[in-house]
Amino acid sequence: MFSASADRAGVHPGITARTTSTPGRWRLHAVAAVVALLVLTPLVRPGYVLRYDMVFVPRQPLRWDLIASDDALPRAVPQDAIVSLLSLAMPGWLLQRVVLVAIVWLAVVGAGRLVPARRELTRIVAAVGYAWTPFLAERLLLGQWGLLLAYAALPWLIRAAIGLREGRRGALPRLTVAAAAAAITPTGGLLALVTVLVLLCGRGSVARRRSAGAVGAVAGLNLPWLVAAAVTAAGGRSDPTGVTAFAARSEGWAGSWVALAGTGGIWNGQTTPASRAALLVPVVTAGLLVLAATGFPLLRDRWPAGAANRLGLLAVGSFLSAAVAVLPGGAGLLRWFVAEVPGAGLLRDGQKLLVPYALCLVLCAALGGERAAARLRPPGDRLVLVGLVLLPVAALPDLAYGVAGRLEPVRYPREWTTVAAEVARDPGPALSLPLSMYRSYDWNRGTVVIDPMARHLPVEVVTDDTLVVGDLVVTGESPRLAQLRRALADGRPLAGSDLRWIVVQHRSGGDAVPPAVLDGLEVVHSGSELTLYRNPTATPADVDRRHGWPVVLALCAALAVFFTAIGSLLRRPTAW
Repeated sequence: MFSASADRAGVHPGITARTTSTPGRWRLHAVAAVVALLVLTPLVRPGYVLRYDMVFVPRQPLRWDLIASDDALPRAVPQDAIVSLLSLAMPGWLLQRVVLVAIVWLAVVGAGRLVPARRELTRIVAAVGYAWTPFLAERLLLGQWGLLLAYAALPWLIRAAIGLREGRRGALPRLTVAAAAAAITPTGGLLALVTVLVLLCGRGSVARRRSAGAVGAVAGLNLPWLVAAAVTAAGGRSDPTGVTAFAARSEGWAGSWVALAGTGGIWNGQTTPASRAALLVPVVTAGLLVLAATGFPLLRDRWPAGAANRLGLLAVGSFLSAAVAVLPGGAGLLRWFVAEVPGAGLLRDGQKLLVPYALCLVLCAALGGERAAARLRPPGDRLVLVGLVLLPVAALPDLAYGVAGRLEPVRYPREWTTVAAEVARDPGPALSLPLSMYRSYDWNRGTVVIDPMARHLPVEVVTDDTLVVGDLVVTGESPRLAQLRRALADGRPLAGSDLRWIVVQHRSGGDAVPPAVLDGLEVVHSGSELTLYRNPTATPADVDRRHGWPVVLALCAALAVFFTAIGSLLRRPTAW
């Protein structure tokens, strides 16, 4: 597949030099196309993939509550607002495919270009290795595409940060664009900010000036969720029960630490590929760690001074952050932290913080493979690298075909369109019943998904914020939901409340709706899937939207930072 000259192509030790020839770049894009096709094959069919946190609808409306919720923590800020804006230009089914393909594509090409390899096959090892990890598979099954955008953007962010350290032109706008992709969720934005701080902070006026510009840009991109967290009525503290619910878990005989070391260990057993329980998986993980240990010296020698050590520090920190809940005494400490420190709820699901570790592991393992191959004569050297290209696929075969067919597109029933049209004729807040954060529909093949009604209707939709994980109940932060839950438990009628619409979703999960709470409501639509009630005596609440304007301004500021960086890149020729 590769010529001998291409296989041994030399590179400049500096990571930000033109590290790949034009044919090499096209090879990476070809690999990206193959990997994307293998992983996302089911998406060639029409419809929407609805899994856990991944919800796309035909046209997501641009609503105040999707920009800045009155009484909820900003877990989807600015993700929901960005999706609503992009939905003005393309339908939801297309946007979903663009996003998922971009994740795989950026991960492949980014890792392949970041690794300081002297063989083209080594680049392919890193490229495939980073796009075929348990982390990507598990978070894809959990539907956390926003976090996976940060995962895919990290190689580009690190490459730009090292370029900025070297003083290369165009590095700051490239860093800003990569950080913008990461900052679509609070976790991704925080990872980008910490990465920039670790890689760029240093002594000297020049270093301080460069790091200040980069940190300022990334902080500006994080403004939407920071401001939303500051103005919400939900408060910043979270239920510490989530620490136990979201702790890393074992995926085989070797325990949770080895699962994390292999970039797996997600808290939800339903989103773990079956192959992760295979007998040899811990052995493969141990082999990768050995390869990575032998490859790290090459990374240190070929990158600018100090860059590899800083990435290693970041990787160790991210791994320990992911493992806190399974450390002796760590769970208790984290529970206190989450309960007492505003915003610390971001750390409950620690496994999602593995992103820098996963990238460092892949880069070093690829270079370790190159080092091992250098000791062999042809064709043995190339066979070693080809074997390493295929190793992730062999160890995780069920990532192929939409994680063994679990990413299956479905169509929304026509009733959903009918109900949305009825609500649009008389706008007003709606309540989705039965109260349940997640739903399981027959038409979605029983797959669990966060309630799509909140994004499908053109009005604000009140949905449950309590998460049930096995026997554990993780309570939400919304005072309004707490009041509604008490009213429903007492059987008090919803007539006379500020809710204009009540949508009852049949056979979708949750407790039965007490008939008394529906007294005084008019049935507008009654179908096999949905019943829509109108509240004729709804009393419009005096909604104060002043808290939302700071979030809008913060979103505009973040977009200004992003488009300024794009404009700067368009004005000068720069290699990505």
